Amino acid sequence: MLNMATGKTTDSGQISDQKPLGGLIGPQFPAPWVLAPYAVRPEDSRGRLFPEPESATRTCHQRDRDRIIHSTAFRRLKHKTQVFVQHEGDYYRTRLTHSLEVAQIARSLARVLKLNEDLAESLALAHDLGHTPFGHAGEEALSQCTASIGGFDHNAHALRLVTKLEHRYAAFDGLNLTWETLEGLVKHNGPITAPVAPIAAFDERWSLDLGHWSSLEAQISSLADDIAYINHDIDDGLRASLFTTSQLVSAPLAGEVVGQVVSRFGEIETSRFIGELVRLLIGALVEDLLDETRIRLDDLKPANVDDIRTAGFGLAGFSTPMRQQIAALKEFLLVRMYRHPRVMSSMERAKDVLRKLFDALADRPVLLPADWAEACGPAGSAVTLGVVRDYIAGMTDRFALLEYRRIFHTEIDL
Repeated sequence: MLNMATGKTTDSGQISDQKPLGGLIGPQFPAPWVLAPYAVRPEDSRGRLFPEPESATRTCHQRDRDRIIHSTAFRRLKHKTQVFVQHEGDYYRTRLTHSLEVAQIARSLARVLKLNEDLAESLALAHDLGHTPFGHAGEEALSQCTASIGGFDHNAHALRLVTKLEHRYAAFDGLNLTWETLEGLVKHNGPITAPVAPIAAFDERWSLDLGHWSSLEAQISSLADDIAYINHDIDDGLRASLFTTSQLVSAPLAGEVVGQVVSRFGEIETSRFIGELVRLLIGALVEDLLDETRIRLDDLKPANVDDIRTAGFGLAGFSTPMRQQIAALKEFLLVRMYRHPRVMSSMERAKDVLRKLFDALADRPVLLPADWAEACGPAGSAVTLGVVRDYIAGMTDRFALLEYRRIFHTEIDL
């Protein structure tokens, strides 16, 4: 039972003496477990770029999570491609369902390692906000179209979304997230020595310590992304018949798990087979990640989160044998799924859609919605190219096709 007056919990009449979590300012927030000394504590947050009163009922990182979930960019993930173009079927993952799966794994990892679950979840939910329509094919096309103004980087665009392009609040642009969330969003893959322009510009405004590693919460969120997409791509690939179970038997890591499922259950319906396969494979990856991360933590013995950031290497990670197997499994998926003729054909047509949209809007910005058109300069100018880039990057797959039809008066079948 939770005593709201004291912030302590009781179990069979026993009183817990654990230290509750605190917000940036205001009341204390009870937690069901004690945070590790190297976890990010909300009461020690470096705050927000635009100071504002904090919530009386949520920690600052809970509030970040809620702001991300309520953002326009997050809702748009529902209709953005993961691997398959969104309209190909209701079953396959989109960026939104992928992000939810990443968040579940990240939060579970954070709980076991006694980290800040809310921060880990926030980073997982936000990690794909900057992606274009049509997945990596869309990003490639948009990068080519914007080469003269520095190209396109989905990580940098995610930062622009949460610090500038989201217009939900009257007092500031963006979502005004905490420093720890912005740091983790930008550096989830490690230190950045040569930041692209949008990241470099923001870092000059409010330093994110780009040369250091991010928090352990950000590191595990990044690895949760790997765990999630490896498994759901196997799931989607099997259901889409891009490869078969007999082919998967020969795949590194996954093949061994296939053998375990067949040995235990024999022939079972496809959905049950895939469910067992994914469950066991996620378990193996999570267990290895936790074991290896604990070894590294035991060796370093970090006393606080700054020891994590200045360690000079990532504290979260897979063991060497597991990293090798993951790399080999990704190669299997690259050949049999990501470069499958069916997928490649669709993606090439998607690239053509975005290239033609970009050229048309850059040449005739009057075709943009009024508020976007007002932000443009002369046709073809760097200012206009930047506005068109942001407009197209925010599109869903569905809206991109609708805009193509509106402008060119023709349908295109992906």
